[in-house]
Amino acid sequence: MKYMLLIYSNPDLQPAYGTPEFQAMMGGYFALNERLKADGVIRGGEGLKGVETATSLRVRAGKAETMDGPFAETKEHLGGYYIVEVPDLDAALRYAAMIPSAHFGTIEVRPLMDYNPAG
Repeated sequence: MKYMLLIYSNPDLQPAYGTPEFQAMMGGYFALNERLKADGVIRGGEGLKGVETATSLRVRAGKAETMDGPFAETKEHLGGYYIVEVPDLDAALRYAAMIPSAHFGTIEVRPLMDYNPAG
């Protein structure tokens, strides 16, 4: 089963860029990437640019409306994601716990829809 591991964090709580703590966090991400590859479970993943670069879109009465930034005002921002293919939720949760941002943010684990099930 495929799961998306959505990485949310509060920019005010994460290590500041260029600090030893930031370097340690990034080292944790690099190590996790290697582990996911070695275990053969990684199917995708990327970091996202900051919320200040986001554009939100919605269609109302047949007309597309856009606005700068994310739709919801929250303290924690979606900063990236992984897609893993593992046997079950417990396995997905084990990998989610290895994400460095879990120490100061939240990792949302969600199964992906399978529109073409085998069999």
